[in-house]
Amino acid sequence: MSTKNKTALVTGGSKGIGYGVAETLLKMGYKVAVTSRSQSAADKAAEKLAGHGEVIGLEADVRDYDSQKKAVDQLIAKWGQLDVLIANAGIGNFGSVEDLTVAEWNDTIDTNLTGTFFSIKACVEALKKSEGYIITISSLAGTNFFAGGAAYNASKFGVTGFTQAVMLDLRDKGVKVSTIMPGSVATHFNDNEPSEADAWKIQSEDIGELVGDLLKMNPRTLPSKIEVRPSRPPKK
Repeated sequence: MSTKNKTALVTGGSKGIGYGVAETLLKMGYKVAVTSRSQSAADKAAEKLAGHGEVIGLEADVRDYDSQKKAVDQLIAKWGQLDVLIANAGIGNFGSVEDLTVAEWNDTIDTNLTGTFFSIKACVEALKKSEGYIITISSLAGTNFFAGGAAYNASKFGVTGFTQAVMLDLRDKGVKVSTIMPGSVATHFNDNEPSEADAWKIQSEDIGELVGDLLKMNPRTLPSKIEVRPSRPPKK
């Protein structure tokens, strides 16, 4: 499969899973735009990734449709088309429903769920033209609920269901849609600082490898929902 002149947009691509996916796509030959709420963070990530291929950093907030559409328009103005969207940007607010604030609930839903909708909505016409691929990053928390996960579970259950509906909406338009549902990943998520203690977890480059495998799969086959988890988590 030729990736010459193919492009990808990775939301929340300045660190963590998004950064790992961007790195893989660049090594595959894609031109990649990584987004962040901060232009400086996006530029810093693009500078670090530049050794792997052609990459730009764009400021975009997935909670704002116009901001997301502007990023898509900037990518198309630079490279002429969009072939892949990785809807990755996400946050986590955790706590009992008794303690969870309205602001924490809204921020989680607006970023993780509405942000995924805005990201796809902003890209859908371009991806129909290129018969491209949408991959959303959900979570095992999108099928397994847990105490203290009210907001996060709601957002990721939503992302999982939303993505599957979008898959049915768009597959007859030539657009493939999948969601990846990781378990524990060694990232900066929820203020974690990755260290040797996280070596047992899925690594961001592992998710990148999975994205690459999806993009290389024969187009007649669509893995629409993929669960991945650490092979050997520590015993409790």
